Amino acid sequence: MQKKFIKRGEKQEREFEQKIIDLARVTRVTAGGKQLNFRACVAIGDLKGRCGIGLAKGVDVAIAVEKAATVAKKKIITVSITKEESIPYEIQEKFGAARILLKPAKKGTGLKAGSAVRIVLELAGIKNITSKIFGSNNKINNAKATINALSKFK
Repeated sequence: MQKKFIKRGEKQEREFEQKIIDLARVTRVTAGGKQLNFRACVAIGDLKGRCGIGLAKGVDVAIAVEKAATVAKKKIITVSITKEESIPYEIQEKFGAARILLKPAKKGTGLKAGSAVRIVLELAGIKNITSKIFGSNNKINNAKATINALSKFK
């Protein structure tokens, strides 16, 4: 078996696409003063029916994003996609205060979804769907509700 070496200028082809859902600066107050960290929520997917999200903290943005992507790879789910590049049936899901509704759509409709839900559905490879977010503007809870809904399809 031959090993493939990557030259300095070349980029390694990644198995998963990744997008940042949320990036926040968080501080913790200790006896020595304030400690600054970054929290990243990253969604990954292969655009062919596999996706996942990860949440992690790091000292700087790059470390937080890298950690979150590693967590997301461990939490990958497989989504059942119909031949119309949509979902099999309508589903409602709740996570925390966030409630989402996902409805299948005909071919050519496109992806009608907002914020975090759109990112997760894009990376899962779903191209025709209508969705609505109720109850919460929290991007992380909306993304987790979407992942839960997608994992419930048989």
